Amino acid sequence: MIDTILVLNAGSSSLKFQVFRSGDLGVLARGKAVRLGEPEPSLDASLADGAPERLALPQGCDHDAALSAVLAFVDRHDDGWRMQAVAHRIVHGGEDYAAPVLVTPEVFRALEALAPLAPLHQPHNLAAVAAARRLMEGVPNIACFDTAFHAGHDPLTHNFALEQGLRDKGIRRYGFHGLSYQWLAMVLAERHPELHAGRVVAAHLGNGASLCAIQGGRSIDTTMGMTALDGLPMGTRCGALDAGAILYMLQSLGMSPDEVSSALYERSGLLGLSGLSNDVQTLLASDDGRARFALDYFVLKVAQFAAAMAASMGGVDGLVFTGGIGEHAAPIRGAIVERLRFLGDLPVLVVKADEERVMALQANALLGQVDTAQA
Repeated sequence: MIDTILVLNAGSSSLKFQVFRSGDLGVLARGKAVRLGEPEPSLDASLADGAPERLALPQGCDHDAALSAVLAFVDRHDDGWRMQAVAHRIVHGGEDYAAPVLVTPEVFRALEALAPLAPLHQPHNLAAVAAARRLMEGVPNIACFDTAFHAGHDPLTHNFALEQGLRDKGIRRYGFHGLSYQWLAMVLAERHPELHAGRVVAAHLGNGASLCAIQGGRSIDTTMGMTALDGLPMGTRCGALDAGAILYMLQSLGMSPDEVSSALYERSGLLGLSGLSNDVQTLLASDDGRARFALDYFVLKVAQFAAAMAASMGGVDGLVFTGGIGEHAAPIRGAIVERLRFLGDLPVLVVKADEERVMALQANALLGQVDTAQA
């Protein structure tokens, strides 16, 4: 019998999974269900040492049905696996959750209440939790939070310049992409200990994008704030925006809150700037001047915010890129680095993101704590 941990990373129309062996965290299986709720949904899955399988999913497939297909794949290839826990990526942990936690009904309700702060992510994260609870009765569910890595920020960093009454209601900066940044810090500790001990500006650049000032392996500052809408322009999200512009949309343009939300989350960023696409590779291949403008804007903002992250640490000793754009769009990386030449001749690294392994590590540790407490 092999004890295992199932890791789920749910998006709005996708469900990524990996099965890890408990203890040494060897990967046994992995895959991704895509186009959930859209035409022609499918699941690509494979054993760690096997060829990928593509499986058609039923039309209108939701997270329940996708997880059912994942579990059916696991059952077909089960070689004495015993599922000890399901670990879930949860984007927002609010003020109360700064470490992985077993999902109880009370915890689930508290995380549901945070959905307005992460509307593109939290409902889908929790849909996967709900599906796992129904389909895997008796198996513990563990929430791993994207906000947790930033929980130790200085009050100077996590506060907004608002009156105390509003700040007391939880209006503050939380930061996101913490699982990605935690993995990056772990890789630096193992492979580049001198840089890990120093001051790093880390760039998680993908359809969602942010920067993090990491000093001595700890988050000092980050570009995202109370929600995953702040900071850098992203694929479809606007990034930092004058709050007065939102008031203008509401009061003078007559837009409803839902219309404003849709505009800022779904029709802004690279898509809004270019009018063409939110995909960087598509924009890089385009001859349309709007594509060039959108990418130049993105590069400029990343460089400006990177300088701000350096200021938070009193300097910078290296730049590290991760995420889909950070890992695969070399022209974008090069343009950002060129704009930051004034900071000096800095080492530049690329680290492959592995949020799922961090989640498995966190789940493994929490299971160990539970076993110790029960002993």
